[in-house]
Amino acid sequence: MGVKTMFKWSTKITSAQVLQLIRAEKDVNKALVIFDSATAEYANGFRHDNSTFSLMISKLVSANQFRPAEDLLDRVNKEKCDITEDIFLSICRGYGRVHRPLDAMRVFDKMKEFGCEPTPKSYITVLAILVEENQLKLAFRFYRHMREIGIQPCVASLNVLIKALCRNSGTMDAAFKIFREMPNRGCTPDSYTYGTLINGLCRLGKIYQAKELFKEMETKACSPTVVTYTSLINGLCQSKSVEEAMRLFEEMRSKGIEPNVFTYSSLMDGLCKGGCSSQAMELLQMMISKRHRPNIVTYSTLLNGLCKEGKLQEAVEILDRMKLQGLKPDAGLYGKIISCFCDIGKYQEAANFLDEMVLGGITPNRLTWSLHIRIHNTVVQGLCKTDPNRAFQVYLSMRNRSISVDSLTYSSLITCFCKKGDIHKSARIVDELVLDGCLPDEGTWSAVMTALWDRRKMRQAAELLLLELMNKCVEAEVDIQNQDV
Repeated sequence: MGVKTMFKWSTKITSAQVLQLIRAEKDVNKALVIFDSATAEYANGFRHDNSTFSLMISKLVSANQFRPAEDLLDRVNKEKCDITEDIFLSICRGYGRVHRPLDAMRVFDKMKEFGCEPTPKSYITVLAILVEENQLKLAFRFYRHMREIGIQPCVASLNVLIKALCRNSGTMDAAFKIFREMPNRGCTPDSYTYGTLINGLCRLGKIYQAKELFKEMETKACSPTVVTYTSLINGLCQSKSVEEAMRLFEEMRSKGIEPNVFTYSSLMDGLCKGGCSSQAMELLQMMISKRHRPNIVTYSTLLNGLCKEGKLQEAVEILDRMKLQGLKPDAGLYGKIISCFCDIGKYQEAANFLDEMVLGGITPNRLTWSLHIRIHNTVVQGLCKTDPNRAFQVYLSMRNRSISVDSLTYSSLITCFCKKGDIHKSARIVDELVLDGCLPDEGTWSAVMTALWDRRKMRQAAELLLLELMNKCVEAEVDIQNQDV
C-alpha cells in the first residue's frame, strides 16, 4: 500500500482521532489514505492498535476488498499488535456474504497461526456460513470436529445443525430428533429453532405438521417472529390455502407483528395463482403505505398474475413502476408482456417492447431463451399481415442476435413480400433460409414462382407497349414523308 500524507496531524496523534476520521469517511479508498497517513506518523511514536486495524479491515471487507483486508491482517501479526477473533470473523462473514465459504474456512484456519484461539463463537460462525452456502457435507464434518475437540452443543450451534438437516427431505427426521433432545442437553429451543423447522416442513409441503408445530410454540411461551409467520403463510399459499394464509396475516398484524416484504410477496403470489390479482394489487398499496419497498420478486409476482388474467394495461403499469423505482425488468418479464400482446393480436405493441428490450441491453438467459425464440417468431408472423416492413426489421434484429428463425416465419415473410412484388427481399430471405440449412416448402416455392411469373408478364407487357409505340412512331414518320411528297 502506498503511503500518502494528506493530513496535518496534531503533535501527538491518538488512535481516537484516527478512528473518528476513518469512521466518518464513507469512501473506502479515502479511508485507506487516512489510515496510511497515520502509518506515516510511526516515526513520531504513533502505532496502530487493535481498534484502528479492526475498523479499517471491516471497511475494506464491506467494500469486498478482501486482498487488502488480508494484507492488513498480516500487518497486525507482524507488528505484534493484540489480535482478536472479531477481526478474523469480520473477514469470514464477508467471504460468506459473497458466497466464498472455502475462503472463509481458510481465514478461520489462520487464527491459530496468529496465536488467536478460536472460541465456540468462531466455530458456530463458520458452521453457519457452510450451511448457508449449502456445503452440507463439509458442515457436518466441521460439526463433528467441533464435538471431537470438546465444544459443547448450545442453542446456537444446534439451530445451525437443524437448519442443515432441514435442507433435505431425507434428514428432516434427524432434525426433529435433535430438536426433541435439546431440553435433555440443557438447551431450550427458541423462536429461531421453531421457525427453521416450520420453514423446512413448509418447503416439503407438510403444512399440517408445520401448523401443529406453530401451535406448540405458543404452549411453550415461545413467540412467533415475522419470519415464522412468513414461512407458514408462504407454505399455506403454496398449498393453495390462501384464505387461511390471509387469516394468519391478519392475526400477526393484530399481535403487532409487522409483515415484511417477503410476507406481502408470499401472499401476493398465492392470490395471483388463485386468479385474485385485484386483491394482490390492494396488498401492494397497503405495503407501500407501510413504507415497504416492493422488490423484483413482488413486481414479478404481480405482473405474472395480471398477464395470466389478461389485465394487460395493469401489467404494463407494473412494469413502468418497476423502472421508476430503479429496478430492471428481466427478459422473462418482458416475454410475459409481449406474449400477452401477441395473444390479442397487437403485434405493433409487442414489437415496441422487443425494441425496448434491445435498447435496454436486456438479453434472454438460458431459462428464457426458448420463450424469446417463440415470441420473436410470433411477432414477425403477426406483423407480416399488417406491417411487412416492420416484420422485416424484427427479422433482421433476430438474425443479428442469433435468435432462431423458424420455417413458418420464413414462409410468412417470403409469401408476404412476394405478394407485394418485392422480389429482391423475397430472394434475400430465401438465400438466408437455405444458408440456415432449411428448404422452402411447397407453399413458399409456389409464392416465389407466382411472383416471378407475374413479373415476367409485366416485362412482356412492357415490351409489347414499347413495340407498339415504336410502330406508331414509324407510322407517323411515313405520314409526314407522304405529306412532303
